[in-house]
Amino acid sequence: MKRFFIASNEMKDRDHSEAAALKRFIESKGGAVADELAGLGSGFGAQIPDGTDCLIVLGGDGTLLRAARRLKNKGIPILGINLGHLGYLTEGDKDSAKDIIEQVLAGRYVIEERIMLHGTVRRGGKVIAEDLALNDITVTRSRSLKTINFGLHVNGDLLYRYRADGIIISTPTGSTAYNLSCGGPIVEPTAELFLVTPIAPHSLNNRSLVLSAGDSIDLEITDNNDDPDLSLEYCAYFDGDSNVQLEPGDRIDIVRAPEMTRILKLSNRSFLDTLKKKMTI
Repeated sequence: MKRFFIASNEMKDRDHSEAAALKRFIESKGGAVADELAGLGSGFGAQIPDGTDCLIVLGGDGTLLRAARRLKNKGIPILGINLGHLGYLTEGDKDSAKDIIEQVLAGRYVIEERIMLHGTVRRGGKVIAEDLALNDITVTRSRSLKTINFGLHVNGDLLYRYRADGIIISTPTGSTAYNLSCGGPIVEPTAELFLVTPIAPHSLNNRSLVLSAGDSIDLEITDNNDDPDLSLEYCAYFDGDSNVQLEPGDRIDIVRAPEMTRILKLSNRSFLDTLKKKMTI
């Protein structure tokens, strides 16, 4: 692995000095880096040259999630270097970046395959939006304290009706994110399954559901209210980044995406090591 592309979070690396320093170090060790050190705008994926071996993302977990959604079908492994607090997805921070790069150049790494979600929002049977998520797709309120009524359908059958502040459909990668904050289980990130976790449900049944990654999930907002402003109450978030405003009666079909995210990890560092360190902070 010798050919790299660096993308940095422009809020955390405003003058691209961290990216430029890493570029110089890689080249001093015999690696090659694309000249363009890009942010993560909508055209980001098209900027990456063919033949790139690895995308280095400077930022945090949120930056890496955005990069994963932008890459889509390119299949390029992602190496995350944190410029903020410890994350679950990034491999290290800027102080350890040089050591990480040296190990990558020496071939001491593994590439983990992570499943993604594909969500399609339908209104009156018509598709109004669709997007990918590596962590989760969340439906929640966008401003008020009202609860939301959901119908959860799995493989075409109604499984459960929720009254809650929202609901999270998570991948194993996202199990340590919002899912964990809402009481959902932690799952080894390379597993292939879905987690369904209600947010503050108004019910004694507040358990998360674990479903097969081959299942098809259909969320329907079953509220029926004549308030013309009610469409502002609901929003679907993809990895907490892009969002779609929803209305009563809208449905979100969620399936396993055909795309996979490939995350580069050092072979001597496990998910459990990161989990133990994170939980003791």
